[in-house]
Amino acid sequence: MSNLRICACFLLLFFTEIPLHGQQSDTSTSADNNSTDTSTNPDKRVLGVLPNYRTVDASVPFMPISAKQKLNIARRDSFDWPTYLLAGVLTLAIPGDEDIYGDGVSGFLNRYVRSAADQICGNMMTEALVPILLHQDPRYFRVGTGKASSRLGTALSQILITRNDSGHRVFNASEFLGNATAVGLSNAYSPNLNSWSSRADKLALMISLDTFSNVLKEFGPDITQKVLHRHHSS
Repeated sequence: MSNLRICACFLLLFFTEIPLHGQQSDTSTSADNNSTDTSTNPDKRVLGVLPNYRTVDASVPFMPISAKQKLNIARRDSFDWPTYLLAGVLTLAIPGDEDIYGDGVSGFLNRYVRSAADQICGNMMTEALVPILLHQDPRYFRVGTGKASSRLGTALSQILITRNDSGHRVFNASEFLGNATAVGLSNAYSPNLNSWSSRADKLALMISLDTFSNVLKEFGPDITQKVLHRHHSS
């Protein structure tokens, strides 16, 4: 249970760093948020749930963002409440080894803390630390118009291809190296990652979740608009 206490303290430490939305301490922070808080961001949440702070309109001329802005995007994605909801869903959906984590409520909490830490580490690595080191842009560039098949292809391709700080399209090393680093960190507090196959499965899951997230970011606003339109019509 010592590992559980360490992970719990780790999460509590980050919880204390979560600022209340809308309470900015100074004007410089507001300026750093412009890349995600202005009209270039279609919506702050997809379907009212999924954090959408790193989505921008692809039709807007490319403007690079600073290292501080990348950290801000990752922080907001990591410590928004859906992160902890997703951790709970994954804990329930993925069976755990009772011999390692225990059973019942204590076993669930034991695995939940680690799952939440995985989400936080994955976001911070793929959206901030690795993009800063490699000078890559962690944002999702939403097309928003055109054929559904073309937009789907764009959403899927952005897992493989991203832009660097100069605006050129490059291999999205931040996605793969960032998640691989997160798996390596998870290996330090997750006893079940005791083989290369289990680590590969964890990496594949994290990349798959990011891919699905891209698809939701692309089509979620359309679904919301149609639902609201039907509601107003009725």
